[in-house]
Amino acid sequence: MSKSPNDAPFSYKVKVGHVSHNPIEVHVEADARELTALAALWGVLSVDALSADLKLRRWKKDGVKVFGELRGRVTQSCVVTLEPVESDFAEEIDQIFVPEGSALARMPANDEGELIVDPDGPDLPETFSGDAIDIGALVAELAAMGLDPYPRKPGAAFSDRIESTAAEDKKPSPFAVLKSMKLDK
Repeated sequence: MSKSPNDAPFSYKVKVGHVSHNPIEVHVEADARELTALAALWGVLSVDALSADLKLRRWKKDGVKVFGELRGRVTQSCVVTLEPVESDFAEEIDQIFVPEGSALARMPANDEGELIVDPDGPDLPETFSGDAIDIGALVAELAAMGLDPYPRKPGAAFSDRIESTAAEDKKPSPFAVLKSMKLDK
């Protein structure tokens, strides 16, 4: 297992050859430099903490199953007041990785060659190239997807009405001008 500083803001690579059918436990935690880089990438005021407790085990012949939980704390700008809003988050991780080109990563098709997509079914496995998977990048990606896109400070509300009513949106008729014109003969 190795940490790679150049690939992504938060990276922790695990060699697939070290993963067996018996789960191995891995704890990853972002340091100050990584937290700062993630805040810039995500467009938030700060990422105060990001960590994950994961288990990795071999899946089928040459795949890897990663499961566990990530936790973090982020400070974002309130969409109403622009004041800092701190929030904690936690996400479950359950992801399968298979080597590039694996038949297990292909979308299933029926006899006519049509792709079968089940929106409620399991996601397709992620692919990896080489001999390692980056669980740090996985943790960062899933954390970013779990952030509140519209953080609001408790009690914050818009003071003036922004939306218009249907009556206000009514456009005048283009013939109203003609109606007011008089023909002089």
